[in-house]
Amino acid sequence: MAVSLCDYIHKQKKKGDVINLFLTKIEKVCHKKEELFDNSKSRYAMRSIFAGVFLTMSTAGGAYAAEKISHIHPDLGKFMFSFLFAWGLIYILFLNAELATSNMMYLTAGVYHKYISLKKAIIILFYCLLFNLIGAMLIGYLFAHSSAFSHIKPDNFIVSSIVQTKVLRTPELIVLEGILANIFVNVAILAYLFIEKPGAKIAVVLSAIFLFVYLGEEHVVANFASFSIVKFNDIAQQLDYFTWFNIVKQWLFAFIGNYIGGGLVIGLAYAWLNKTNSKYID
Repeated sequence: MAVSLCDYIHKQKKKGDVINLFLTKIEKVCHKKEELFDNSKSRYAMRSIFAGVFLTMSTAGGAYAAEKISHIHPDLGKFMFSFLFAWGLIYILFLNAELATSNMMYLTAGVYHKYISLKKAIIILFYCLLFNLIGAMLIGYLFAHSSAFSHIKPDNFIVSSIVQTKVLRTPELIVLEGILANIFVNVAILAYLFIEKPGAKIAVVLSAIFLFVYLGEEHVVANFASFSIVKFNDIAQQLDYFTWFNIVKQWLFAFIGNYIGGGLVIGLAYAWLNKTNSKYID
């Protein structure tokens, strides 16, 4: 009979054995992703599409609520958007969708410990990223033509406070903000891995995601979401700066920053920390 990872860990703890939880889970996750990718690319694509969809859902709901509450006080909009957007990652984690920015951490750590080859990790990462984009664009198109967004203006929250701010940043700033964003995201992912109780998982994930969004940092898949809603809306014709060239450039530098933050600062660092004979492991 197959033994679940949780059952295995509890049995080892009862025996007094030291469990390297980080490596155990990284190995399991990498093998699971590779197995699904090799056996059914269409199913891996669908899980990646759902990640783009879920983040676009929380982006749309958060932006709409932020626009409404900003009429009470301008500072409330950013707070509301950050809180509601954070639930998108909760959906992804609890519903087993595939998100490129968390895969940066998983796959980098997996390559370091030779749980997965570098070539396969790169292929899976970009395959996931592509279908995150497709998912965000598909539902972003629908939101762009929904009643909530059909009559937005240039001063609407999603345009002026999100898209315009991000597109007009310099490449250097986008990379920096991308690094910071994916440190927050993968702190949330690690907490989700290490914490057992669902309520505690939700609390820590919400706190980390809220913080990076409130600080206005760059997350490439979140940008897929907000940019798609605006680009497929009639308002895009009034925004001279919102060209496909500037959009793709923004996504590229956000991706670079996200990989440094999630793949190297968190993924590689934790992989190195746990490659030790010391009992001080995760």
